[in-house]
Amino acid sequence: MRKIAVFGAGYIGLVTAACLAELGHTVAVRDIQDERIRLLKAGRVPIHEPGLGELITGNAERLTFTLSAEEALAGTEIVYVCVDTPPTAAGDADLSRVWSVIGSLKGAEHLKAVVVKSTVPVGTGARVRAVLDESDLAHVGYASNPEFTAEGQAVADFMRPDRVVVGASDEGVIRLVTELHEGVDGPVEVMDVASAEMVKLASNAMLMTRISFMNEIAVLCELTGADVEQVSRAVGLDHRIGPHFLRAGIGWGGSCFPKDSEALKQLASNTGHHTQLLNAAIEVNNLQKRRAIQKLKDALGGLGGAKIAVLGMTFKPGTDDMREAPSTVLAARLLAEGAKVTCWDPLAPDGQPEPWASAVRHGSPQEALAGADAAILATAWPELRDVPWADVRDTMRRPVLFDGRNHLDPATMRALGFTYMSVGRP
Repeated sequence: MRKIAVFGAGYIGLVTAACLAELGHTVAVRDIQDERIRLLKAGRVPIHEPGLGELITGNAERLTFTLSAEEALAGTEIVYVCVDTPPTAAGDADLSRVWSVIGSLKGAEHLKAVVVKSTVPVGTGARVRAVLDESDLAHVGYASNPEFTAEGQAVADFMRPDRVVVGASDEGVIRLVTELHEGVDGPVEVMDVASAEMVKLASNAMLMTRISFMNEIAVLCELTGADVEQVSRAVGLDHRIGPHFLRAGIGWGGSCFPKDSEALKQLASNTGHHTQLLNAAIEVNNLQKRRAIQKLKDALGGLGGAKIAVLGMTFKPGTDDMREAPSTVLAARLLAEGAKVTCWDPLAPDGQPEPWASAVRHGSPQEALAGADAAILATAWPELRDVPWADVRDTMRRPVLFDGRNHLDPATMRALGFTYMSVGRP
């Protein structure tokens, strides 16, 4: 078993650390946020991820949390870099946190390998390798080990992945990273560093494109009277295509898809290539939210002064992550149109900035819907299927509902007296 330091206690870092500890390794987690480390030391997990708290509690003897890089590195054999790489104003990935971690390794001659799990532009590994060599750490191996975990099922994705990608040129490092994953139920794919860096960006770009393509089909379904749910189900039965990521809706969001799409687009731009298909996928995604607002505007004859309930705030159910959530765009557009916004979400953290600071948040969907002129279902929380819609209808000023996730049954909602709209369904 190995001694590992994980730099970054966000979604990826905490899941990586907890799962490596579950595999029997000793893991020190370092982060620069005082409050986050304080909570972790107190046995509290600062993010919502199913199964993560149980893993951290169950492996408490193998997990430590610290603000000190020196403390995390003491006796460590392998460093995992799991810090975030947000986009800059120019669209490039901000690697400042990555370089901060690499800079903190100077003098750590006992290290055997540095493994980058953060999503970085292709070519970053070569630059890191050069910096390590210049820092008298030429003996330290380097590997790219991109993550493919989805929030809400990240623990399962780590322990039972479709693949574990190891990008390295040194056979010793390849063996080391492969051994770290002994006990993980998934194949190991070994390749060069640049290819491993590209795999993450290409995988997410493919998934984004599938979603945007089905949203384009949804528009055609609305114009022709076809039902996108039936279309996508039948398309997904084709073994060459498969059923995943074919759900029409108000578009994708989260911490990875928007950031990675822009990073890949910028990478192409920096190399003189125009990514026509990716650009189109991004444009379709951006339009989906505005199409939803226009439908509400048409149904109500205008949004000025209307009270609109936004049901769901996080970018998808099962997480408390608000990063790039489509609901945020919806709330901002509604407010810009002069509407009053109420909202509900079971997990979204309190104290959200604008536009949510100008919205009124309620503890239940029923409270958010009371007196509303219309509602927009933005996140497919299971609880929304259990809402007593017949009772809610009588509390709304106008029973208008736009289902941005095709989450509810159209026939049922219309039978209850709702003006019900969805995506790509007649």
